[in-house]
Amino acid sequence: MADTAQVIGLHRNLLGESERYAADLADAELIVDGETFGKLVNIHGRTVRDLAQRDIIVKVGDNRYDLTASLRSYASHLREMAAGRGDEQHQLFLTAERARLAKEQADNTALKNAALRRELVPVAEVKSLWAGIVRQTRSKILAVPARIRQQLAHLSVHDVEVIDTELRRTLEELADDQ
Repeated sequence: MADTAQVIGLHRNLLGESERYAADLADAELIVDGETFGKLVNIHGRTVRDLAQRDIIVKVGDNRYDLTASLRSYASHLREMAAGRGDEQHQLFLTAERARLAKEQADNTALKNAALRRELVPVAEVKSLWAGIVRQTRSKILAVPARIRQQLAHLSVHDVEVIDTELRRTLEELADDQ
């Protein structure tokens, strides 16, 4: 940058003299290549080309950029991004994220309201209730052969065992179908 300072007549340190020399720098119409611009703003050469393609920095020729206009435009772009007003793709992403967040918040509120109205039942409570119903049903089905033997005395022990076996097999099949 020392060569550039000499070209435009700046031979002193610019610290503290920004108001005095900013206009001189702006009027100098400095043209830099992509590598130089990248080094000045700490970005890769590919990013410089991408910014130029998106008209964020000012390209004046093959790998040549207007330094002042490009710095102003790039700074403006960074401010827009920081303020959440980035490019279209960024805006679409933010809009989708806001919509997703709003939906999640609405769902959360709906669940809380349903719980307050006692429309929701805790899973543990449902599991416990159904486990009791299944145990009670199993016990009653397994008691059927003994009740049949008492009511139908003419059945042989073998007949009652066949009924018992079929009921147990049916219960096992139901358990395997879970």
